[in-house]
Amino acid sequence: MKVVLLAGGLGTRLSEETVLKPKPMVEIGGMPILWHIMKIYSSHGFNDFVVCLGYKGYVIKEFFSNYFLHKSDVTIDLKNNSVEIHDSQAEPWKITLVDTGNESMTGGRIKRIQPYIANEPFMLTYGDGVGNIDIKKLAAYHAQHGKLCTVTSVQPSGRFGSLNLSPENDVRSFLEKPKGDGSWINGGYMVCEPAVFDFIKDGDSTVWEKEPMEKIAASGEMKAFKHEGFWRPMDTLKDKHDLNEMWDSGNSPWKIW
Repeated sequence: MKVVLLAGGLGTRLSEETVLKPKPMVEIGGMPILWHIMKIYSSHGFNDFVVCLGYKGYVIKEFFSNYFLHKSDVTIDLKNNSVEIHDSQAEPWKITLVDTGNESMTGGRIKRIQPYIANEPFMLTYGDGVGNIDIKKLAAYHAQHGKLCTVTSVQPSGRFGSLNLSPENDVRSFLEKPKGDGSWINGGYMVCEPAVFDFIKDGDSTVWEKEPMEKIAASGEMKAFKHEGFWRPMDTLKDKHDLNEMWDSGNSPWKIW
């Protein structure tokens, strides 16, 4: 099953970083978050990727074009213009990089990669969120229920501390940034049948999370795969710093490889 990665957005809330690179290339532990997401899938045996490029997509192309060289020991003979590869540590990935337009919305990007999917189910996620999702269980759950789309649902941590107050306004307890408020949100890590392409009607201007997903859900063709483990998006500079601190401390729950 191919894995489609949405990696073409502007990442305006991370403008300190994204002025020079696309958001999925912002680094966690010295490697792009896109690489971390691919490692999550690869650890479960999914190694065939289709990456939807847009804003500064050439940065992603150059990264993977030189990846094998960067991950290997080499001898470069300038006189003879030759390169000898020694020990390679590169992953067994096949990566199709597709220019899906600078201004395209998420639905438009997905529609543009349809020729690379053929008529097979495919994985789909965003290029900015990591978690310890059991991808094999997700795929098995999708195959079992037979619907068109499965969405991994998560409960993100709150942004603020929570107070438990008495009628007299005494603080009975305080919980710093509790997890969720009982609601579940779309955490990405989706599985789709090829029929979902039929729900993308308006070309590049289509937002996948609006009309297509709304109509798929309304038709009874969407199921949620509840993930109660770790999940974290990288929406802001603080998110980036938090993820780097986790990585540097050796406490990075998404590192399942």
